[in-house]
Amino acid sequence: MKIYADNAATTAVSDTALAAMMPCLREFYGNPSSLHTPGQLAAERLAAARATFAKYLNADPKTITFTSGGSEADNQAIRSAAALGARKGKKHLISTKFEHHAVLHTLEALEKEGYAVTLLDIPEDGIVTAEQVKAAIRPDTCLVSVMFANNEIGTIQPVSQIGEVCHEAGVLFHTDAVQAAGHLSIDVEAMHIDLLSLSAHKFHGPKGVGVLYARRGIPLVNLIYGGAQERGRRAGTENLPGICGAAAAFEEACENMEAHAAYVTALRDRLMEGVMKIPHTALNGDPERRLPGNMNVCFEGIEGESLLLLLDGKGIAASSGSACTSGSLDPSHVLLALGRPHEVAHGSLRLSLSASNTQEEIDYILKELPDIVSYLRVISPVWDELERGQRPHLI
Repeated sequence: MKIYADNAATTAVSDTALAAMMPCLREFYGNPSSLHTPGQLAAERLAAARATFAKYLNADPKTITFTSGGSEADNQAIRSAAALGARKGKKHLISTKFEHHAVLHTLEALEKEGYAVTLLDIPEDGIVTAEQVKAAIRPDTCLVSVMFANNEIGTIQPVSQIGEVCHEAGVLFHTDAVQAAGHLSIDVEAMHIDLLSLSAHKFHGPKGVGVLYARRGIPLVNLIYGGAQERGRRAGTENLPGICGAAAAFEEACENMEAHAAYVTALRDRLMEGVMKIPHTALNGDPERRLPGNMNVCFEGIEGESLLLLLDGKGIAASSGSACTSGSLDPSHVLLALGRPHEVAHGSLRLSLSASNTQEEIDYILKELPDIVSYLRVISPVWDELERGQRPHLI
């Protein structure tokens, strides 16, 4: 059996997305910036895709900018807010310790450029509070950036409350919604969101397409210079096939969100119940306030890399954290921020499901996983020391 349980890393392109892409590759191949008929036909498709994203975010189409992905959108959002703040004499930014590295590394770069950055601590349940944000805001704060849902442990943040706090303080609010878009309802107006990033390949769209929402009146700083595409906000001929596929996938995901969430949540809860029966296992993040398909645990006494290889050998594709850092031997910064000790964080496993997964696949995972964990513990000198009482169990 072959099981794909790493949907937080990327998803398969849906038939709906692929069907929307094909005409743009063969028929509507004109440059949307061209004045001739082929170009204008392409421009119409581009406008329709922009309107689709705007509709499901409750935004004005003019506030939607297409990018190469979530990382670029995060970079542009944060740098734009920082530049706007600097012009007003405000150079303080607030974020959290478990953001995606697209956010954290951008903030590190801004620190070197003279900005002040406050990274909020992460409570044990993996949910930052609006009160934390409110307490951190200073007179010189220009931006708060808190992710909508964490990419590793799946916890959903109180975005509406945080947005309201920022709105009352006159501070811009950005949220990295890469993991949430297409899986959770998003209303940029009701949630007081000024800047938002998303990426198509997280909801069965193609890779290489992202969206940056920027509320009207917020000038964007260009990261790429060249032509005047995207209303002068992002140079480069638009990836029309990818954008149309992304819009189709987003529409499909939003229209089926409630049904998919109920189905996937049931799978996740069944999986979680079975996995937590394995001794010395800890769930990372709140058990309920999390993305429908996300389950992230730590197994004491084993290494995550070995676990992934053995799971792969059984046909199960999983992750030990963010795909962007999976090549690193360092423990997840998200789990460390959560308070997990290094030796525990090393033994993490993230299983992320989609509506394509089945009950039979969950049963197969629950059949194979306990034996793999047991095998790795048997050959682990660390586990031997734990069982002999030479060091205390941490889980």
